[in-house]
Amino acid sequence: MIFKDRSHAGRLLAVALARYAKRAGVIVLGLPRGGVVVASEVAKQLQVPLDVMVVRKLGVPGWEELAMGAIASGGVRVIHEEVVRDARVTPADIDRVTAKEMLELQRRELAFRGHRAPPDVAGKTVLLVDDGIATGSTIRAAVRALQQRAPARLVVAVPVTAEDAADLLQPLVDEFVALQRPVPFSSVGQWYGNFSQTTDAEARALLDEAAARVSS
Repeated sequence: MIFKDRSHAGRLLAVALARYAKRAGVIVLGLPRGGVVVASEVAKQLQVPLDVMVVRKLGVPGWEELAMGAIASGGVRVIHEEVVRDARVTPADIDRVTAKEMLELQRRELAFRGHRAPPDVAGKTVLLVDDGIATGSTIRAAVRALQQRAPARLVVAVPVTAEDAADLLQPLVDEFVALQRPVPFSSVGQWYGNFSQTTDAEARALLDEAAARVSS
């Protein structure tokens, strides 16, 4: 299956998560920026609140698209040891990239949420949504950060995932939902007809729209 775009993928993912519709104590968290578009459709269809979970990929120096790890709010850092070894990345490289991405993480938190406090997920069912998973480093950082906040149930839900990343993630969460686990898998974007980059402004608009919908 090729998804038309992220919104189409979100509507299909919502069908797979229909059991969480209109349930109290359920919140959808989207990973920016593309994951927010998918999460927005999931939250809209399920009629539950939406917020953002800010995570930053740590790219291999000189090959930034390849994730060697990720950081998330709360001081969480996940390192993909196999990638670090194969790419011969040094500890100093990791620290340098981490410092740079920490500044971007803080900027994005302000851009997406403004001065709103992060959502209280303690005792809630969290549906953590992205537009797809390749190595899994980014979403593993998000999972670790969320687990520090004591949710009652943590569900990772994506339209498409690499099989090996799914195998690593599945034992870490209460439920793992993926519409597709294609083999072979080269990139998330190959499973979308339109995988154009989502801007900060587009993600912020969806989050503001969701906040207004809940308050009304």
